Amino acid sequence: MRISAKGDYATRAVLDLAINHKAGGVSRIHAIAERQHIPVKYLENILLLLNRAGVVRSRRGNQGGYYLARPPESITVGEVIRIVDGPLAPISCASTTAYEECPEEAACGLRSVWLEARNALAKVLDNTTFADVLKRTKKISLDNLAKV
Repeated sequence: MRISAKGDYATRAVLDLAINHKAGGVSRIHAIAERQHIPVKYLENILLLLNRAGVVRSRRGNQGGYYLARPPESITVGEVIRIVDGPLAPISCASTTAYEECPEEAACGLRSVWLEARNALAKVLDNTTFADVLKRTKKISLDNLAKV
């Protein structure tokens, strides 16, 4: 399983908004794009998907921009990846959200491998919130400052 550039950008954008969440942070799309090194046009499409899914909200006007619709503690990495990339399963017969029956399923030893892989990935991504990622980010920043 490989996370697409879209999935990578979406998770970085949500993390950026999580960083500003406590301050009531509304971030302009150009600022997010610059901080996270994401092309603006690509980010616009990603934020539109996340807005439709209820992860982010937008505010128009002079003080406008994007902000998290919910606290970072209630948004998981798995949720964001599924919104922009679709199912986590490496193959459709192992998917819980986009399952497709395979004619060889009953006798296929590989399906159990794909299910294990999907379940392991889902366990990590669905149990990691953006509050958790924010804590990790802060710890890494502090560790790097200590090295200087």
